[in-house]
Amino acid sequence: MAMNYCPLSYSLQLISFLSIILLLSCCVSAAVPRLGPVSRGILRKPEPAAAASESLSKDLKTFFYYQTLDHFNYRPESYKTFRQRYVMNFRHWGGAKSSSPILAYFGAEAPLDGDLIDIGFLNDNAARFNALLIYIEHRYYGKSMPFGSPKEAMRNASTLGYLNSAQAIADYAAVLMHVKKKLSAHNSPVIVIGGSYGGMLASWFRLKYPHVALGALASSAPILYFDGIAPQIGYYSIVTKDFKEASESCYRTIRKSWSEIDKIASKPNGLSILSKRFNTCDRLKSSFELKDYLDSLYADAAQYNEPPTYPVSVVCKGIDRASKRTGTLGRIFHGLVAIAGKRSCYDTNEFNYPSEASLGWRWQTCSEIVLPIGHATNDTMFQPEPFNLNSFIKVCNRLYKVSPRPHWITTYYGGRDIKLILHGFASNIIFSNGLRDPYSSGGVLENISDTLVAVYTRHGSHCLDILAAKQSDPHWLVMQRKTEVEIIKGWMDKYYTDLANRQ
Repeated sequence: MAMNYCPLSYSLQLISFLSIILLLSCCVSAAVPRLGPVSRGILRKPEPAAAASESLSKDLKTFFYYQTLDHFNYRPESYKTFRQRYVMNFRHWGGAKSSSPILAYFGAEAPLDGDLIDIGFLNDNAARFNALLIYIEHRYYGKSMPFGSPKEAMRNASTLGYLNSAQAIADYAAVLMHVKKKLSAHNSPVIVIGGSYGGMLASWFRLKYPHVALGALASSAPILYFDGIAPQIGYYSIVTKDFKEASESCYRTIRKSWSEIDKIASKPNGLSILSKRFNTCDRLKSSFELKDYLDSLYADAAQYNEPPTYPVSVVCKGIDRASKRTGTLGRIFHGLVAIAGKRSCYDTNEFNYPSEASLGWRWQTCSEIVLPIGHATNDTMFQPEPFNLNSFIKVCNRLYKVSPRPHWITTYYGGRDIKLILHGFASNIIFSNGLRDPYSSGGVLENISDTLVAVYTRHGSHCLDILAAKQSDPHWLVMQRKTEVEIIKGWMDKYYTDLANRQ
């Protein structure tokens, strides 16, 4: 999304941010893979469903709510407000008099615009439930910017300090209560839906605000990837598994390539040789640049390994179909061309360029969303490169003069002994996952109770179940969505029975 506000000082801030991101990557292992329902990187392509965006947009109405800056403080400055964007679709709503439900999508670490097209679960099921649809943008992203502009909002830790998950879900509660009051929809049940980080927010919202939301669908939400609950190696273990299942020879070639890159880089003019061999847009300054680029490409392919193309298979076919005389790095380049297409050159910084969204997300990962992802052993197809918390803290201190709080998420929301703890009081959450998604290693994959359920598919990828349905969708994906809809319908049926008995 093009930035509407880009003065020189803000541009310089972006440049400074990029240099620190690269430093972070060098010192702490590869940058933590981005969350998000859809790829914003090399795999980002127009979906067939986007063709319907024009007709969909006719049903969407945009509103702004004057949101409280700080929900948890009573100092005078906490009462400042900012305009928070939310978008509504009334097309299929049965109305407040019939207590028809509300399906609410929680925006995450990106502007809301893309989700209005890509996230199809709400629109695909609106008619079935006679539901009102509402999409709420996350504070500090898109058009929901405190302090009037991105420049002011991102100025320093003092202004960024209001960007955290607790404030975000309090925002969502305030917007939903406002909408229900405005529409006199007091008895309309709310189902909250989110994917990736937004899926975490949806599950945490149901735990913190059960009086606002009847239930939650948390798609690909790695709520256990904190504080050592899930293994650091989990993410890259699944990336490796995905490639190994696609092609054993492809897996072996990738695993062998890292040392080949280092070997050539150590030679006189080695970086120039690698730059020419991989046709990089700029001459490589280190072997790390190339390895980080390939690492990000493989991770992106695995995380968003969607049908019908299956990017992992595309990469592996490119590698495996190279001629027998082609060496290891030649095969790797063939895999790059297969997934990225033929280009005049390949930009190794493609995954690292900053944006307003990445500025906000970097703050979040440097404060509370500390995901300790690394490849620490030889059990993956990557070189050993563990997550180093001490180095991570130093970089975040240098960037913001604020230290991360790696234990806060589990302190505030829980996570340890989740089955024992949540079984006693929580209800109505679907934790959906695809086991080919590397982030499923931090997801809830077992039922906790009859109403805290894990729905997963063996071949699914990141947030696939909440994307817009397509005719080409495989049967297992159709059935996953059907299961989720039936569970949600069960929650609603019980709610309406209880509501009738109360009246």
